[in-house]
Amino acid sequence: MQIIEGGLENPLVIALLHHHVATARAATAEGSAHALDLTGLRASDVRFWSAWERESLLGIGALKRLSPNHGELKSMHTVEAMRGRGVGSAILRHIVDTARRAGMCRLSLETGASDYFRPARALYYSHGFADCEAFGDYRPDINSIFLSLELNQP
Repeated sequence: MQIIEGGLENPLVIALLHHHVATARAATAEGSAHALDLTGLRASDVRFWSAWERESLLGIGALKRLSPNHGELKSMHTVEAMRGRGVGSAILRHIVDTARRAGMCRLSLETGASDYFRPARALYYSHGFADCEAFGDYRPDINSIFLSLELNQP
């Protein structure tokens, strides 16, 4: 598996991103879905990665800088046929390491509270993320779960 930065111009990445946004919004109450679309991922405060095995796209993920020491995990999605094979963990570790190297002390995320998002929450919990209060521009919402990970600096 190779994780590369960028790829937002690749038709396979664009299709997976559209699928990610559509399924997240379909599984979330109106007004509670916060997935970044293609335009949002192209913002200057966002870094985006795609994971590949040869010519096959495996998954995507992004890091949005909220402040010099706080980042937000965004747009994590693994191709359905590749789930359970460590793709999500590899992308997550890559983003956590990148955030740490960038001097961030905290990495946070918002995910859905419905059963659809249960596997994602299990992934984040297994990597040390813990429940937290709403952060950044988010407000408490029964349809959202907020998680964070404290990044110990070397």
